[in-house]
Amino acid sequence: MISKILSPEFGHFTLALACCLAGAQCLIPLMGAKVKNSRLMALASPLAWGQFLALTLAFACLVTAAVTDDFSVQNILQNSAVDKPLLYKITGVWGNHEGSILLWAFILAFFGAIVSTYSQHLPLSLRAKVIAIMGGSAAGFELFCLTTSNPFLRVWPAPLDGQGMNPLLQDPGLAFHPPILYMGYVGFAVPFAFAVAALLEGKVDAAWGRWVRPWTVLAWALLTCGIALGSWWSYYVLGWGGYWFWDPVENASLLPWLTGTALLHSALVVEKRESLKIWTILLAIGTFSLSLSGTFLVRSGILNSVHAFASDPARGVFILLLLAVISGGALLLFAWRAPTLTSTGIFAFFSREGSIVLNNILLCTMSAVVLTGTLYPPFIQLINGQTLSVGKPFFDNALIPIALFLFLVMAIGPVIAFKKGNIKQTAKTLGFAACLSILNVVIAFLILHQIIPALASGLCIWIILSACSDFIKHIALFKTSISNSYNRIIGLPRSFYATYIAHIGVAITILGIIGMAASQQKIVEVPIGTTIHLAGYDWTLTNVDDRQGPNFISTEAVIKVSKNGKPITWMLPSRRFFDRQKQVITNVAIHTNLMSDLYAVLGDSKNSTQTTPLFVLRLHYNPLAPWIWIGGFIMAIGGFITLTDRRFRVGTPANRKKIKEV
Repeated sequence: MISKILSPEFGHFTLALACCLAGAQCLIPLMGAKVKNSRLMALASPLAWGQFLALTLAFACLVTAAVTDDFSVQNILQNSAVDKPLLYKITGVWGNHEGSILLWAFILAFFGAIVSTYSQHLPLSLRAKVIAIMGGSAAGFELFCLTTSNPFLRVWPAPLDGQGMNPLLQDPGLAFHPPILYMGYVGFAVPFAFAVAALLEGKVDAAWGRWVRPWTVLAWALLTCGIALGSWWSYYVLGWGGYWFWDPVENASLLPWLTGTALLHSALVVEKRESLKIWTILLAIGTFSLSLSGTFLVRSGILNSVHAFASDPARGVFILLLLAVISGGALLLFAWRAPTLTSTGIFAFFSREGSIVLNNILLCTMSAVVLTGTLYPPFIQLINGQTLSVGKPFFDNALIPIALFLFLVMAIGPVIAFKKGNIKQTAKTLGFAACLSILNVVIAFLILHQIIPALASGLCIWIILSACSDFIKHIALFKTSISNSYNRIIGLPRSFYATYIAHIGVAITILGIIGMAASQQKIVEVPIGTTIHLAGYDWTLTNVDDRQGPNFISTEAVIKVSKNGKPITWMLPSRRFFDRQKQVITNVAIHTNLMSDLYAVLGDSKNSTQTTPLFVLRLHYNPLAPWIWIGGFIMAIGGFITLTDRRFRVGTPANRKKIKEV
């Protein structure tokens, strides 16, 4: 019964309805703001909710088609099958181009509805413009769905079974990675809308900074979770033994993260000092533009990647036009109205604001380097047909010096006072931490015999110790009574803790990356019963069996790992053969104690000239590898804690006044 109600035709209709409502959401409130008609502006919220509800129905129709194995829908036919597990039938809805674009539009509509609900305290004109701009962006993606990426296209006659899903995507990590990543991408549409609305209003002040900052922090935290989850998936599914490969699509997610990090720092200065207004507006436009650019690159066929969805030129041209309209229009408006945004706050070079400016310069420089390295090969190929590859050596050599300087600023910046800092007081706060960090650099260099990892580890330790030193200073530990220190602890704003938690998360991630640089590995071809020695561990291949999975056949190895004769763990790496797709994927076995990972991959089996079969094993010892993802999630936790800060729930006195409507 439900499948008849939520039919593909009904989904197509509700998608078209959502597009119409999004267009109305864009035009009617802007028209109302133009003529100062409060009734037209007040329509922004119900139109946003109407669009969201229509897209919810459209998305439910596609999920219903997937769950009920409706192979008359082309999208389901190409990406599902009868024997596909239920979880992956549902998650497979967004594991393809058409479904992912519908998910993007759905999340954008969701944010539009939430903004319309939680922006009642905004001036009516600004609120209407913010919701209208989000409606215009959503209308573009919904039109994209309807014209070149319709997820509800029918095929006739309908086959009895589908073609199945890419086996690499049949993993729990991929069930959550795309939605969380997309929420981060699309979340930056909110500060983008605030920025464009502010340009239309011709006003950016402290209240605007307070309004835009929580949405920026939310998008940044979600994008951080999405990137960390995707990196973890790459580590444990692809079987390459690494966490980041400077893949073009990986870079496409890193770009808005870098500029988004700069944006959330700039918005703080706008809120505190009404300075860096132009910086903040430009970063808001640039961050969402980079999110859209990543969508274009993934779906245009320009970039070759294991993550790429589609290579249809028509789709690429449509997204390019959409990018030109949204981002190009916003940049033209910025060029026209930005000179009117004068800063009223004044600050010294050595101040919290000054460190944030330097932080922004470094982050944007890193973003420019990543963008150049990502786009240069396809650009050269377009010009003269020459195929180039820009990989890890380029990015490491170009980014590491900038990153080291950035870590230095991260340790000092939060300790400096706003407006004008005291150099002596700052040096006093950080002196002991600096000495310990220098000692760490010396010890690390003696162990690693490499100066760059030693410097990086020292700076990471300094970030952590500087946070501890500033915390001790704020609670006056050892300088007052325990009860007074406790009262200071509970009296500190949550944003204080959130800042240092996020920075410590960065330091932990970098320490994990440094540890991975010291990883050890062996690739061996051995018969059953052989013991391999690696990193002080004994890895014994005890057995290899074939097993039947729900839609695959698995060859599974059993490896006993021991150390000094004491058993540590049993590891079960495998290779899965999916008959429908004629594809083999690896299933990595990982044993972790949170300080290091034991990592095993089973390769192709080979027959020797004798009767004993040989099996290829790739074994890794990855010190500090778990810290990479632990640090990423700690960063995100810092962002979520920021959202609970009281000043984001309590408006400024000026905002509480009833705004007279025309």
